[in-house]
Amino acid sequence: MKNRLKKEDILNLLKTYKDENYERYKILKMGVFGSLAREEKKPDDVDIVLHLQEQDLFLMIGIKQDLEDILLMPVDIVSYRDQMNGFLKKRIDAEAVYV
Repeated sequence: MKNRLKKEDILNLLKTYKDENYERYKILKMGVFGSLAREEKKPDDVDIVLHLQEQDLFLMIGIKQDLEDILLMPVDIVSYRDQMNGFLKKRIDAEAVYV
């Protein structure tokens, strides 16, 4: 998958997706973190953090597939929870750009 989208284009697509799919997936918050958020380089993938009303692996798989189809590049998804890897949580808290 090759992507030529810029950060602001990706953020706009994610916001539209979140707004259009709230009822289906109960996405409370959605953002990017990692190299895209830090604007370090053109990313090979998009790291996405989700705050979901209900944790559900099957919903996350559906969201991942949808977003890869929309963004035309690989997507890594992390569900933000109270109980999660402390290093990752701190990194997300520091860098996430929410839509």
